[in-house]
Amino acid sequence: MNRNQKLIQTWRWYGPSDPVTLEDVRQAGAKGIVTALHHVPHGEVWSVEDIIARKNIIEAAGLTWSVVESVPVHESIKTRAADADVYIANYISTLRNLSSCGVRTVCYNFMPVLDWTRTQLDKMMDDGSKALYFNWIDLAIFDLYILKRTDAGRDYDESIKIQAVRRYESMTVDELRLLKTNVLMGIPNEQEIELEVLQHSIDVYSEIGTEGLRQNLLYFLSQIRETCEQEEIKMTIHPDDPPYPILGLPRIASTKADLEWILNGVDSAFNGICFCTGSLGAGKTNNLSEIFESVKSRVYFLHLRNVIKDAEGSFYEADHLEGDVDMYGIMKAVVKENGLRATPIPFRPDHGHQMLDDLHKVTNPGYSAIGRLRGLAELRGLELGLSGSGASD
Repeated sequence: MNRNQKLIQTWRWYGPSDPVTLEDVRQAGAKGIVTALHHVPHGEVWSVEDIIARKNIIEAAGLTWSVVESVPVHESIKTRAADADVYIANYISTLRNLSSCGVRTVCYNFMPVLDWTRTQLDKMMDDGSKALYFNWIDLAIFDLYILKRTDAGRDYDESIKIQAVRRYESMTVDELRLLKTNVLMGIPNEQEIELEVLQHSIDVYSEIGTEGLRQNLLYFLSQIRETCEQEEIKMTIHPDDPPYPILGLPRIASTKADLEWILNGVDSAFNGICFCTGSLGAGKTNNLSEIFESVKSRVYFLHLRNVIKDAEGSFYEADHLEGDVDMYGIMKAVVKENGLRATPIPFRPDHGHQMLDDLHKVTNPGYSAIGRLRGLAELRGLELGLSGSGASD
């Protein structure tokens, strides 16, 4: 036990094509890298050669590959299609290859179709920076008037539908096209997708339902369990983003009860949580301190960001220390838990406002350099103040 042990400060990096370089990362103060082999199609095996090549690039820059984010779970696994076991076998091979290269913490999600959803990627803040934004009215416009999903109207309050039709009638063709692009941005590895394909996927998940998706997750975890236990791999499931059903798609990792169910469903140390304060913080009824206390022994990775919600449940991503999430309280609990561990917990500043010089650059949504640098600096300072003052006792 080391109460002064520091969290591992990491940074998400999208690989050699990322406009944020590893030199930038070092200057920001991070020590570890969170990355994935994004060039490998979903479902294919990550070769040892590719993993080593990426690891060598990271280590040559004086950094460490701390967490894989993510090894994507193929849609066939999530739907438990006829070829699901083929993709699970590939997944197991990738895990073994990662372990042989010394990378053993893996983040993943089990969200249907969309890895994340926002309706606007450049909401203007009062200080001139830009943030990611999820707006229920805009989602309703996409759902009702662009996707035209069957029975979509049943999923929205009357006030949302009234506002949606009014806004829709005033929108230009370009504005509607941009909304469509923003919503579909969360589909991994897709440059363009036909709405008919999305609707088909929604129909498939409508048949599977919440309980079916839960059982498919447990099946996946049970199949990789032996490998993870043998290789000492920690799997960390990322909460749903946002943490409630959208577009008729089920959600199974949105609340305290969900996360407890997942951990109890396959009760093994490998089966863990990526504790994302932003995703969980967007839930109206989620008490993040209670959730962390409940699952903390299985939290192997932290995403720290903040959100501000309105009465309708729309939210935008706030500065890391300003928002609905009590970041002081969360960090206090995290510092205390970290001090009880033999191995420190990796964390990263999750997302960040586009600001200063980055306003004039093309960056991955939420992953510009300067906003995350600010977030990392704030979080590092908060951690130091808590651990140094004994506030974690």
